[in-house]
This record gives sequence, C-alpha cells and structure tokens, in this order.
Amino acid sequence: MNLFHDGFVEAIELLMSGNESVYSAISTTITVSSWSLLISLLIGLPLGFALGYYNFFGKAVVRTIVDTFLALPTVVIGLVAYTMLSQVGPFGAYDLLFTQQAIIIGQIVLGLPIIIALTATQVEAVDKRLYTSLKGLGAKPLQILNATLIEARFGIMTAAVTAYGRIITEIGISMMVGGNIKYHTRTVTTAIALETGKGEFVTGIALGLVLFAVALIVNIALSMLKRKWTQ
Repeated sequence: MNLFHDGFVEAIELLMSGNESVYSAISTTITVSSWSLLISLLIGLPLGFALGYYNFFGKAVVRTIVDTFLALPTVVIGLVAYTMLSQVGPFGAYDLLFTQQAIIIGQIVLGLPIIIALTATQVEAVDKRLYTSLKGLGAKPLQILNATLIEARFGIMTAAVTAYGRIITEIGISMMVGGNIKYHTRTVTTAIALETGKGEFVTGIALGLVLFAVALIVNIALSMLKRKWTQ
C-alpha cells in the first residue's frame, strides 16, 4: 500500500516540479499516439465501411484476418516493423528506425484492425432502409459513406477510444523501433519499464498514474464531445 501511496505523491511532485524528462515522455506519448490514431482513422474508416457495406468473394476470409490482427501482440508488430525499417530491411534507406515516425508506423498497424473491425460491425448494424433511401435519392458512394459514418458516429467514437487506449498503453512497439531514447523516443510506457527495471518502483508507479491521468483526460474529452453531439 505504501508503494502506491508514495507513487501517487511522487506523481504529483513530478508534475508540479516540471520534470523535463517526464514531460518529454508525456509529450512524445501524446504526439505519436495521436498521429497514429488520426492516420488509423483516415485509413480504417473507409476500409471498415467497405468491409461492412459490400458483399464480395472472400469477405469472410478478410474479416477473419482483420479479427486475427486484433489479438496480434505488440512485440510481434515491433519485431516486423524493426525488420522492415532496419538497414537490411526494404525501408532501411529512409533511416526511420529509432524515430518517432517508426513508432507511429508500428502503432498504425496496431490500431488499424480495431478501427476496421469495429467500423465494419457498426456499418452492418445500420438500418438497411437508410441505404435503400440513399440509393433511391441517387446518392453517390462517397455520400453513402458520409451518411453511414454520421449515423454510426457513436459506435465509431467507441472504436476510436478503444484504438487510442490500445495505442497509448502499448510498450513493445515503442521499445523495439523507438529505442527508448531520452528526450526523443522515450514514451511513458517505456519510461515505466526502464524505471521498474532499475528497481525504482515508486517512480514506475508515479509514471503509471501519469499515464492513467492522460488516458482519463482523453476519455473525458471524448465523452463531452459525444454528449454535445446528442444534444
């Protein structure tokens, strides 16, 4: 119990003291996770719509593959990304390894299946009469896409929150392709792993509480946005 109490006190002290390394890790975490979520949404929403709206040969296979990627361990994604971005990999010439961009790429692979799968489920749940009405009015595919995403916006917001929660708390990708470089690619999760490995359990708990606070703020902001949309 003392560990958690001391960790909470130290978390407050770290935030109040303006500790540079802590705020750098928080800034890096928010930056890479936000970019990862944004790009995942831009790619995943149209793909999720197509998977849920259209019927095509092999759809069940594609859906199974997407669902399988939902359970893919972050260390496996990190390993594949490391191999692809290393000097002997196909993208080694771009020098992306141990950069924030590398973390973003890996986290997109992590978040994309969540967005696609949950969006497809929401699209399938939309009242089919909406599609009939839109087609009867001569709506184009892009207009149908927009109308469907608006209709399923609450479910899609849930998908975004779920994806962001998975992205912001992952550690395998950030550690393997980011390198845990202080003031550059160190995130809150990799900082927790480092401090715990050094035996600094109180600091690790403090950083964990900081990460929880960041996730809580994001969820509160999204909840307020959802409440505003329902008014």
